[in-house]
Amino acid sequence: MNDTQTVERRHDARPWYDTTLGRYVLDREQAYIDKTVSDIFGFNALQFGLSQYELLRASRIATHITLGPYAPSRLRTDFDALAIESQSVDLALMPHVLEFSSSPHQILREVERVLIPEGHILITGFNPLSLWGACHVIKRRSDEYPWRGKFISLPRLKDWLALLGFEVVAGKLACYAPPMQSEKWLMRFQFMESAGDRWWPLAGGVYFLLAKKRVHSMRVILPSWSERMAAQRGIAPVTQKGAKQNHASQENELV
Repeated sequence: MNDTQTVERRHDARPWYDTTLGRYVLDREQAYIDKTVSDIFGFNALQFGLSQYELLRASRIATHITLGPYAPSRLRTDFDALAIESQSVDLALMPHVLEFSSSPHQILREVERVLIPEGHILITGFNPLSLWGACHVIKRRSDEYPWRGKFISLPRLKDWLALLGFEVVAGKLACYAPPMQSEKWLMRFQFMESAGDRWWPLAGGVYFLLAKKRVHSMRVILPSWSERMAAQRGIAPVTQKGAKQNHASQENELV
């Protein structure tokens, strides 16, 4: 089974996103994605996974391509070996893809390859350093979504991106309430949602990272103006050392 099939099988989260807790997560993720992608422009945008939802609905990019089995116009390709031309994508959206993949590093390398210089990658993930992470430890042997995934910490993800030449330009955490399936109890913990960014900013159950692909340009060293003029006239340029030697020989001729 290839990596894309593994991700699709393990990432079939449609039943979970229909629950109270799933809708709680999806609503907050969609709100942040809408706000973020509306300011990113270009020609091609990719959405990895969660293809049953049009998460790029607010994007102004002309072409949206969804990678996954459920979208009407889908592209079937391995996430770790994309059948996409290099430097042809302006935006890559990756909602909870890496923690359900057997080769997250290779997926990031492929995304770096297909992104244009200064292209953006937007990643969402479950935060292991949160109440959600604590629940993940308790249920780590469960086959339920999302507990069956391998949660990736923010520092580790930032290190991976930095090694690939990405610069993190924005980020946020959300879903501070405990992961409870009861709508009643989720409502009781709404105060944690409003106070989370201020009082416990690193304890959100879900994080967002927006990074930009940086390409260091080559510095072309051009000859000086006098050297260029001399070259155009077919005259060898006179260096400072050569000028001193020439001046010394003229003095010897005068003696």
